[in-house]
Amino acid sequence: MYQYTEFDRQFVRARAAQHRDQLERNLAGTLSDDEFRPLRLQNGWYIQRYAPMLRVAVPYGELSSAQLRVLARIAREYDHPSKEVFDTAIGAQAAWGTTHLPVGYGHFTTRQNVQFNWIPLAKSADVMDLLATVNMHGIQTSGNCIRNITSDELAGVAPDEIADPRPWAEIMRQWSTLHPEFAFLPRKFKIAITGATADRAATHWHDVGLHLKKNEAGEPGFKVLVGGGMGRTPVIGTTIREFLPALQIMNYLEAVVRVYNRWGRRDNMYKARIKILVKAEGQRYIDEVEAEYQQILTVDGAPHTITQAELDRVAASFVPPALVESARAATKTVAVPPERQRDYDRWLQQNVAAHQNPKLRAVTLSFKRLGQAPGDADADQLDTAAALADEFSAGEVRVTHDQNLLLPWVNEADLPALWVAASHAGLARSNIRLLTDMIACPGGDFCALANARSIPIAEAITERYQDMDELHDLGEIDLHISGCINSCGHHHSGHIGILGVDKDGKEWYQVSLGGSDGSTLSGAAVPGKVVGPSFGAGEVPGVIEALLDTFRLNRTGRETFIDCVKRVGFDTFKAAANSARLADKHEELHALPKSSGYAKDAQEA
Repeated sequence: MYQYTEFDRQFVRARAAQHRDQLERNLAGTLSDDEFRPLRLQNGWYIQRYAPMLRVAVPYGELSSAQLRVLARIAREYDHPSKEVFDTAIGAQAAWGTTHLPVGYGHFTTRQNVQFNWIPLAKSADVMDLLATVNMHGIQTSGNCIRNITSDELAGVAPDEIADPRPWAEIMRQWSTLHPEFAFLPRKFKIAITGATADRAATHWHDVGLHLKKNEAGEPGFKVLVGGGMGRTPVIGTTIREFLPALQIMNYLEAVVRVYNRWGRRDNMYKARIKILVKAEGQRYIDEVEAEYQQILTVDGAPHTITQAELDRVAASFVPPALVESARAATKTVAVPPERQRDYDRWLQQNVAAHQNPKLRAVTLSFKRLGQAPGDADADQLDTAAALADEFSAGEVRVTHDQNLLLPWVNEADLPALWVAASHAGLARSNIRLLTDMIACPGGDFCALANARSIPIAEAITERYQDMDELHDLGEIDLHISGCINSCGHHHSGHIGILGVDKDGKEWYQVSLGGSDGSTLSGAAVPGKVVGPSFGAGEVPGVIEALLDTFRLNRTGRETFIDCVKRVGFDTFKAAANSARLADKHEELHALPKSSGYAKDAQEA
């Protein structure tokens, strides 16, 4: 993992001290709420439907066990609302017929960050100080700036990797943090980078997607995609450079963002993302980027060219750890109970990935189970993950794009012991990439923008599909759920996507089919197609069941769901979904009222 320099540490501590001063002035009444709002947002503090939400930055998804333990402490000691706030939320939930308000939890996001939903704002400075002790913060997790750089959770360990993207992601983090020219862009800006042949970072769906590659001479460079994004207008990124010399990437990114900053729309926030500019201007945008890039190189003197010495310095932090067998593994082999052998074999198949080092494996801990929202982790689970990282993975974990945690440095000989330990903690469910390993945003239970709740829908589908034999028979399926059109649950890229919509003051859900994030399993990145009119909340599980029954009826051999949809055709599945409209109808859940006080904060998210 990258080791922060003393400059980094001083910078993070200074930001925490600034936040404390701003908070104290706000609480004393000398800094108004309107004045305080942009300041707290710059440090990741939102006000959501009922309470503050903190978004903690996790650059390119890497966490140490020490950082995990601090996150666990925050969940245990700070993620608890006042009684008045909680009673209000519970009262509202009771009126809607269900309660989905976990406290004392962290939440892993699709952008590899961690969020907390209940920390009182008055305690926010204490939390910032605590985060700073392990070099963590919320800087640029909000606002119209360059957000957290994301990457492949298998970066540095994947067998199909051409080059490790993490040193480049770290250099981009340093370049983009408080960049004076890009602090107030037309809209938020997201960059993803991968160095593998398989795109596990959903790069085609980002404002900028970067693919590390090598030319025929073996020289490193980047394929550059610009203008991808979800939300109201799903757009796949456009390739504007097939090969850019790697050491010039920062100069080129300067040009990409500078042209967007100059011409991106500021009169309409729904049309302010770079995807709208690229879609509207096409080749003209690409030409302006190239002209700006040449200006930076020839007139400005290429000030952001990465030197080989700097690349080597940063890359030195990402060498594989010196692994030793644990004392437990050295003295006693842990045996898998014979009656659990099938469970263990399935775990090896779904949760364990190959590694560049043939003696090692990468192992995903599943945080998708009944009774817990996708991506949620309570304090005990975070502590357990830290302990597993220390014992089995050189003290390191990765937050995955699919809202789980991955251990990247596991000795193959330790797999049985890890499985036993993870099973005892409830983190060894062999559902990775299967139906119940779904992506879901927090939805209307927390977010002021949401039109509908995501968590009850996820829970209902998970409850219906608890049979592991059935899940494994169905095979790999990406199910993504968003509570509103902003697509924080990435519904556009799901093989099955579910989108919450507001219709006549009630919660309704659109279902889409055939989306892809661009991974090898899914094929080329593409948005899904809506199957028809929206469904009531009680109908959605039955619709999903109808889609899966249609898949089972039409599949050939071990064909995957997405391949079957492509072969059989969208219309067959659409007809099945719509025929199920009333087959499993329950009382409809009423839509949540729009929040009047903090919609602006939610828009920033």
